[in-house]
Amino acid sequence: MADDLYDKGMAIRRKVLGDAYVDKAMEGVDDFNRDFQRMVTEYCWGNLWGREALSHKQRSLNNLCLLAALNRSQELEAHVRGAIRNGCTVDEIRETLMQVAVYAGVPAGVEAFRVARRALDAEGIKS
Repeated sequence: MADDLYDKGMAIRRKVLGDAYVDKAMEGVDDFNRDFQRMVTEYCWGNLWGREALSHKQRSLNNLCLLAALNRSQELEAHVRGAIRNGCTVDEIRETLMQVAVYAGVPAGVEAFRVARRALDAEGIKS
């Protein structure tokens, strides 16, 4: 069962974040963080993202809100790119980050827009 959950999680993780991002994360696996990486893949990606009540698109928008509010810029950038892969439009991302600014504070919104712009530029998306 655990290996099935890991495989499912890895497939979803790669679909959302892209092979290059996941490969880089997995290159850094060592004895210290191996169990953590397995937990993230199984629990976050296999178990949670593998559920069907919310689409991957909706989960991406949820993550943008949470990561922006928590000021987790590196993860936010990865998940903006993932949101694009999951079919989110630039307008949906913009509206999501505007809502973050209202509910989590303008400084969180300013940083989120800065990070999102960097991610969109990296993907070659102009708006």
